[in-house]
Amino acid sequence: MDFDYSPKTQALQKRLLQFMEDHIYPAETAYHEEIAANTAAGKRWTPLQTIEALKVKAQEAGLWNLFMPVDSAEAAGFHGAGLTNQEYAPLAEIMGRVMWSSEVFNCSAPDTGNMETIARYGSEEAKQRWLKPLMAGHIRSAFAMTEPAVASSDATNIETSITRDGDDYVINGRKWWISGAGDPRCAVYITMGKTDPTAPRHSQQSMILVPADTPGIKIIRPLNVFGYDDAPHGHMEMVFDNVRVPTSSILLGEGRGFEIAQGRLGPGRIHHCMRLIGLAERALELMCKRASSRIAFGKPVAAQTVTQERIAEARCKIDMARLLTLKAAWMMDMGGNKFAKTEIAMIKVVAPNMACEVIDWAMQAHGGGGMCDDFPLAYSYTCARTLRFADGPDEVHRNAIAKMELGKYSVASAPVEMPITRGC
Repeated sequence: MDFDYSPKTQALQKRLLQFMEDHIYPAETAYHEEIAANTAAGKRWTPLQTIEALKVKAQEAGLWNLFMPVDSAEAAGFHGAGLTNQEYAPLAEIMGRVMWSSEVFNCSAPDTGNMETIARYGSEEAKQRWLKPLMAGHIRSAFAMTEPAVASSDATNIETSITRDGDDYVINGRKWWISGAGDPRCAVYITMGKTDPTAPRHSQQSMILVPADTPGIKIIRPLNVFGYDDAPHGHMEMVFDNVRVPTSSILLGEGRGFEIAQGRLGPGRIHHCMRLIGLAERALELMCKRASSRIAFGKPVAAQTVTQERIAEARCKIDMARLLTLKAAWMMDMGGNKFAKTEIAMIKVVAPNMACEVIDWAMQAHGGGGMCDDFPLAYSYTCARTLRFADGPDEVHRNAIAKMELGKYSVASAPVEMPITRGC
């Protein structure tokens, strides 16, 4: 593996870092002020003009759809940045320093995964109807997979039914933690459910495109995350009640939901983990600055041995997580998701846990300030902690890693699939 970034990535890094300095960091206060103003006016679920204005600047700067891989962009007949996973990863890290900033560049979940899914597996009609406006930033989307009635960490448990009725499919089920479903611009759901409960375990599930304005879709409530509702993005609980869509809406065909999920979740896990690394980098930066400027017990907090130990440990953990994630991205580029399945599972354990620990140390260094919104750390912690569930809880990935490791020593072991769990 070549540890140096490509010239193309280096040029984009430079431009993206400058954009963050010129536009994103200066807009953080305005972002939070707009949310507060919308709350006071009873308009929480309204697109933020702070972000919309920055989107125009990002497009003008040529920093748009950076996530879209070469194969997906070409297959869809649309233009992304044409980067490999390894080339995009350090850009995701830069955006991750401010968690909401990825939307500015049209690189935020779940839209990124949905766009790649439609590009790879959607019909030409689906690409024109959904992919084109998504890549233009005119609409948003959601991924409806997780359910409240079952342990969705095992996606074979999902009970939502997708039943063929003539030229239509009829969908019935209850979903929750549907990221992005609260955004009024959300126009389509990629929905996972069972088309044949009697088929082999991993052939029961299918994915289908469901327009958000289809009769029978009911939003029940937004779900809070540590007190945050993430409006206007939102994580919703919702019901599909006899929702009817044409049979042409199904992706690839009946029983191929797990195949699609394998293709969708690999790149998304790289994106999440690199954003977490960026979040942790910023937390370490804030910790160092705060510890150097505050005096406790007659000397700077930075001179306290416990603080120095944490700073050193944070530096080591961040760099280890980055190298492992870049290795996973490189392996995906070399041989695909299955080739990198162990590394992908490993980064989904390592990166969120590392970020939670580093951000927690930074909060400690900030004292009471670390718990409030005067600094970005409290919200950063909620994002990092959430990602120990999103795209699969730690326990599922640890089990997969252990089975793959044990499999090296057993000729009778069955192959281990990459876990298909909740997507964000």
